[in-house]
Amino acid sequence: MLTTEAGQFSKTFRADRRVFRLRQDRIALASLLAIALVIVPLIGNDYWFSAILIPFLVLSLAGLGLNLLTGYAGQLSLGSAAFMAAGAFAAYNFNLRIEGLPLLVSFGLGGVVAALLSIVFGLPSLRIKGFYLIVSTLAAQFLIPWALVKFGWFSNFNSSGVISAPPLMIAGHDLSSPTGRYLLTLTIVIALAWLANNIVRSELGRNWMAVRDMDTAAAVTGISLPKAKLLAFAISGFFLGVAGSLWAFTYLGTVEPHGFDLARSFQVLFIIIIGGMGSIAGNFLGAAFIVLFPLLLSNLAGLLPVGLIDAGQLENIQKMIFGALIIAFLIREPDGLARLWQQFRLRARRWPLRY
Repeated sequence: MLTTEAGQFSKTFRADRRVFRLRQDRIALASLLAIALVIVPLIGNDYWFSAILIPFLVLSLAGLGLNLLTGYAGQLSLGSAAFMAAGAFAAYNFNLRIEGLPLLVSFGLGGVVAALLSIVFGLPSLRIKGFYLIVSTLAAQFLIPWALVKFGWFSNFNSSGVISAPPLMIAGHDLSSPTGRYLLTLTIVIALAWLANNIVRSELGRNWMAVRDMDTAAAVTGISLPKAKLLAFAISGFFLGVAGSLWAFTYLGTVEPHGFDLARSFQVLFIIIIGGMGSIAGNFLGAAFIVLFPLLLSNLAGLLPVGLIDAGQLENIQKMIFGALIIAFLIREPDGLARLWQQFRLRARRWPLRY
């Protein structure tokens, strides 16, 4: 009798702890969003918005798009920047050629175009995987920017192939200021992060993870591998296309196809590796590392005596330090910053009690 009562008490205690932790997470998330939406616009300056916060948000969204494909569905890709370029140039042309088209609709249509192209380049995933799939998606990284340069229609026949941001007007409000661009970017990123979180918790997300872990077993259980893989490419492409539109219009203002080169694809790949594959929060942690750490290195280099190291050599040394730290970090914690964050939360919840 006492054993039964003790067992029931233990179950009730654990359930109460889970509810308490869920409430803690929700309160923390609501507080973070309140700070980002209300306090940061009040205290931030132009440098914060233009050089740190906006690129951090856009890269987080791009990492999220690739993570859905690679971290959750297990499909490797090196064409992220190409789909960002497709989304940016498609959004530019929709806004330019359809009079009165709302800006947000242009972003959405740009994402749809990127999704369709992603499906096309994802078709080989039905027959190949691993390294060979990387090579297949790498073709997009060369073909799409080449097409954007080759055919002047995409850039409205600009001789340099550069496109410029349309007026950032939404519901009659001008969002061209640094604060306005930050709020626009933040709102879109929050909405798409919420959408991604719901997708990975749905049946589709579970199917992706089954395909990632063992596609043969997933097929035996009745999961359609072609459907799951192509949906992963499509949704990933949509997120990357919207991220490309934001990169071009709310961050840079003007961009050319070569601005979405292979180095940008590697940057997005590093974000999900550092942040943690198969994690929504990991994309934001990885993007923060990618954006902030080079700035930290630059500031530390500024403390050195003038003339001690040549400026060109200093830039190369910074890249070497950055690469070495990434390698060391991956050896020490291959599951990324998301895993370290989970461990910190677990220890903080248990402190000072150890149960």
